[in-house]
Amino acid sequence: MERIYQYLPRELVTFLLVTVFSLLIGLSQRKISLKREGETTLFGTDRTFTFIGILGYLLYILDPADYRLFMGGGAVLGLLLGLNYYVKQTQYHVFGVTTIVIALITYCLAPVVMTQPSWFAVMLVVTVLLFTELKHTFTELAQRMKNDEMTTLAKFLAISGIILPMLPDENLIPGINLTPYSIWLATVVVSGISYLSYLLRRYVFHESGILVSGIIGGLYSSTATISVMARKSRTAAPGEAPEYVAAMLMAVSMMFLRFLILIGIFSRETLASIYPYLLGMSLLSAGVAWYLHRKRPAPVEGQVEAEDSSNPLEFKVALIFALLFVVFTVVTHYTLAYAGTGGLTALSFVSGLSDITPFILNLLQGTGNIPVEVIAACSLQAIVSNIAVNLCYALFFAGRRSPLRRWLLVGFGGVIAANVVVLAVFYL
Repeated sequence: MERIYQYLPRELVTFLLVTVFSLLIGLSQRKISLKREGETTLFGTDRTFTFIGILGYLLYILDPADYRLFMGGGAVLGLLLGLNYYVKQTQYHVFGVTTIVIALITYCLAPVVMTQPSWFAVMLVVTVLLFTELKHTFTELAQRMKNDEMTTLAKFLAISGIILPMLPDENLIPGINLTPYSIWLATVVVSGISYLSYLLRRYVFHESGILVSGIIGGLYSSTATISVMARKSRTAAPGEAPEYVAAMLMAVSMMFLRFLILIGIFSRETLASIYPYLLGMSLLSAGVAWYLHRKRPAPVEGQVEAEDSSNPLEFKVALIFALLFVVFTVVTHYTLAYAGTGGLTALSFVSGLSDITPFILNLLQGTGNIPVEVIAACSLQAIVSNIAVNLCYALFFAGRRSPLRRWLLVGFGGVIAANVVVLAVFYL
């Protein structure tokens, strides 16, 4: 935007921008006000907002030193808006100050355009337009919210913005890289990803089909998603078996992406070494899932709701994760001390029997100055082990006579075999 000033007068450009931005705001506000209040109580028209913006521009440039004219005009405008609100409230019983606030923002467009970068002015207008149009969306969202949803958000802000900065970054055990800050940082990052998945599943994709449920659930916990879907499949038609298995494999695919994000946050060096393998396995799992999805006899419109709808920011969940992180840190340290990298390799496979996230995050935070190659190898091994355990969970919860068994063995077997090949390539 600043390059335009080289070809056109600055005053002309700023005047046109203020006029266009004011008109856009006026058009959006007029449409919303007509739907909500009607013509009787409408505060002006789209031209009114345009003239408010132009008035602010004129009064701002006429007194560029003390801005007395601009402040005086704002006071008069505020008085007129107050009178309009008083009349609407007393005679027509129409409440709400959104129009008043938007009119005052429109009046302030001139100094914003003239003193701030162009991207900031555009961002301001876009924000006003979006929030004006999304009123009904916010209303529906508030109606679907649980009673304790704001409490949950406050918990996340507390653990990330209050507790985390206050924790000391000093080792708890001499010789072991384990600090209160590192423990809670890992907890906050994992809880943040889980909370985002929870919000998407509840408020964005709350009426999603089976496949999308697997995708969103994989961001939170692939093991929990696979277990829930296996139990739900018991009441599904036999022809829906490929769709359920496809959703489970999509959860596995998203698990690879989730670890890509976590590794990128905690260790750029490990990410550079491991990302081709994780990304390739994510695409392969998604490809197998899509193949099974195409095998379904008819479109499946069912929805899979997680039976465990508990919020991922519950205190006991964070406490369990922090405890597992401490346990894996201590075990990893002494495994390296007494068994070397061979013992750590065995531990990576054993970790797949539980939640592998604490184990991998512990490796990423550099316990014992582990080489990047060892961290990458152990991470891949833990993931392979965890996928095999997830297959066992799916077979168990689906039941002995479930039609899912054949599809599970084919789909998960192919993914596990491909992971073994990836491990072999990595070691070569």
